[in-house]
Amino acid sequence: MDGILNIGEANPAIRYPTLELESSNPEDYLLQLAVRRDRTAFSTLYDLHIDRVYKFAFYWLRNQPDAEDVTQEVFVRAWRSIDKYKVSGAPFIAWLITIARNLVNSHYRSGKKLGPLDDMDPPGDSNPQREAEINFTREYVRDAIMKLKGDKQSVIQMRFIGDMSYEEVAKAMNKTEGTVRVLQYRALKELKDIMGKSNR
Repeated sequence: MDGILNIGEANPAIRYPTLELESSNPEDYLLQLAVRRDRTAFSTLYDLHIDRVYKFAFYWLRNQPDAEDVTQEVFVRAWRSIDKYKVSGAPFIAWLITIARNLVNSHYRSGKKLGPLDDMDPPGDSNPQREAEINFTREYVRDAIMKLKGDKQSVIQMRFIGDMSYEEVAKAMNKTEGTVRVLQYRALKELKDIMGKSNR
């Protein structure tokens, strides 16, 4: 996704330079600067995380304009609230994904339908029957994930849709990596059961 985040009075056509970092944890260093309203630091965080946030939004919305709107709104809200952000060692992406999840839920509550799943793959010499099967499977899995509750749904969303590592998920949820692995195992087992019941 190309685009420049307009976070205030600065000229949106100017791309701020990337910071050279000396900290052992570059993201924490960037966050410390961003919390003090450093636009360059926030712009760097934006560049680091925009693809993952967009992927998450698109997975649920399946509509490029809506996913782009949600992604943009995630970063606008993050910038507006960045001075309240606590640099705690939890990954910044977890906060962004939480904002994205809330926006996606608001999108659903507003009565908008899920977008078509056939926007996922580029057009080409593909088999229409195979495409229909793939799209059905994607929708089937997405609906099953929506039936998971609480931490199980969060773990699946962060691990497989948000592309977060066990370590990132553990920090985001304030749990041990072992607990996250157990939650993931249980969530996947429950997904299998949900999908099995739907086939009967």
